[in-house]
Amino acid sequence: MSSIHRDQLAQYLRDLLDPNMMADYCPNGLQVEGKPQVRRLLTGVTASQAFIDLAVERQADAILVHHGLMWKGDPQVLTGFRKQRLQAVLGAQLNVFAYHLPLDKHPEFGNNVQLGQILGWKSSRIVGAKGLIHLGELDAPLPLSLLRQKVSQALGHPCQSVGVHNDDRLIRTVSWCTGGAPGYVEEAGLAGADLYLTGELSEPAVHVASELGVTLLGAGHHATERCGAKALGEHLAEKFGIEVEFHDLFVPV
Repeated sequence: MSSIHRDQLAQYLRDLLDPNMMADYCPNGLQVEGKPQVRRLLTGVTASQAFIDLAVERQADAILVHHGLMWKGDPQVLTGFRKQRLQAVLGAQLNVFAYHLPLDKHPEFGNNVQLGQILGWKSSRIVGAKGLIHLGELDAPLPLSLLRQKVSQALGHPCQSVGVHNDDRLIRTVSWCTGGAPGYVEEAGLAGADLYLTGELSEPAVHVASELGVTLLGAGHHATERCGAKALGEHLAEKFGIEVEFHDLFVPV
């Protein structure tokens, strides 16, 4: 089995994802240093206790996730579940790689690009202050009821439409941003979108969508952010010959 040194992998990911390109809510990159050599890498959405335990069980040398262990505003003490997670990571000498907005934004392996490919939506332009909202035109207009059904089937997760959500409304211009980004509905609407898809819904965004004439589609935070880590892991396996496993632990939202 091939291996790569932890620092070489960290440098490659730093060059690929450019974690300093924008302000973020967490440190991006190697959050916890573990074993020097990485032979088996587990990829997934969140560094939860269940995911860490699975990595230990699978005798992984590293994990690569979208939601890591550390976030701005967290308590500066290690107690409770935070202590338990870190204790398990350190005990197994796991390397923890985490990439949040850089993984959303990447033009090849990013959550947004990958989600568009899964849905069959072609991105014609990117808008918004952070450059995270993708816009595109469907090949032919679809009634909202059918589009919602297609998205739910593609993601394996039920979708909820709010804002302007008449089932027979024809949708032609779609926009999307994965995860918890309901606040971007204004930017999407002003850019001309009929529909804006994101992972979560919020009460203020419902009103903004209604007043801008936009359909707001909540497709699941976890469901919309599975694809980036998976695609990136597959790339690393092909490039370096290491063993990579993607594990999609069920999350109902």
